Amino acid sequence: MAATMASSCSNFGLYSNLRAMEKQSNSRAASFLCSFGLDPLQLSCINSKKSLSSSMRTFIPKASPSTAVEDGSSQETDVVPTPIVIIDQDADPDATIVEITFGDRLGALLDTMSALTRLGLNVVKANVYLDASGKHNKFAITNSSTGRKVDDPELLEAIRLTIINNLLEYHPESSAFLAMGAAFGVTPPNETVDVDIATHIHVYDDGPEQSLLVVETADRPGLLVDLVKIISEINITVKSGEFDTEGLLAKAKFHVSYNGKAIIKPLQQVLANSLRYFLRRPSTEESSF
Repeated sequence: MAATMASSCSNFGLYSNLRAMEKQSNSRAASFLCSFGLDPLQLSCINSKKSLSSSMRTFIPKASPSTAVEDGSSQETDVVPTPIVIIDQDADPDATIVEITFGDRLGALLDTMSALTRLGLNVVKANVYLDASGKHNKFAITNSSTGRKVDDPELLEAIRLTIINNLLEYHPESSAFLAMGAAFGVTPPNETVDVDIATHIHVYDDGPEQSLLVVETADRPGLLVDLVKIISEINITVKSGEFDTEGLLAKAKFHVSYNGKAIIKPLQQVLANSLRYFLRRPSTEESSF
């Protein structure tokens, strides 16, 4: 995310455009042009089954079905694992690390890498490893226009939603275990998450120049962008971090600072309260005012 992430939040062109289009949730699939600070991208609009309370819609490039899972390892088992998508800005100084886990059901994910390149990204390195939780697919991604890691929160959210869209398309059994499955999958989740119960926010001291903000809440489209926007609105800088999608939940860890220093206790409380209010408040359509 780097220090530039905060400044990028002051100009949410895509954020505003998608917000205006949110009322069109019952429209059929359409296409439009937008920009992530790169060249204009042709994106696909996925029809939502239900109205979503979110600042973003899932306007993401879809993978070509002809490049489905390479080794066909989407075998059926009695227990469907929890899908996990991790976007890590701390592990590599030069690239954004993306990790995808879905038990042993994932293949080489060539379709996902193809979709990411259509976002204006380079997949500079990819590897797979196995452990007790299953097969982990890791990609190192850079912005093709800069050759550096991705620091735009809108583009990071587009990466996340692109990956989740591919999971829903090529592994429809994941739909019942992802929050996005309620709107874009074939089967809605069996459980519903009470956002008041699921939301936990903590701020910890992390040296003289930064603090560590930890957020856990119910997942939904646009959440990453919304979190960075709220943090930036109180003049706190997001330096780097990690954003995890774990089934129905989202878990974020952000390194944050205020004027290049760690956040003092009173401001930590303001930050936590602001995020808690934003995440827990009931959604209200703008037209109701």
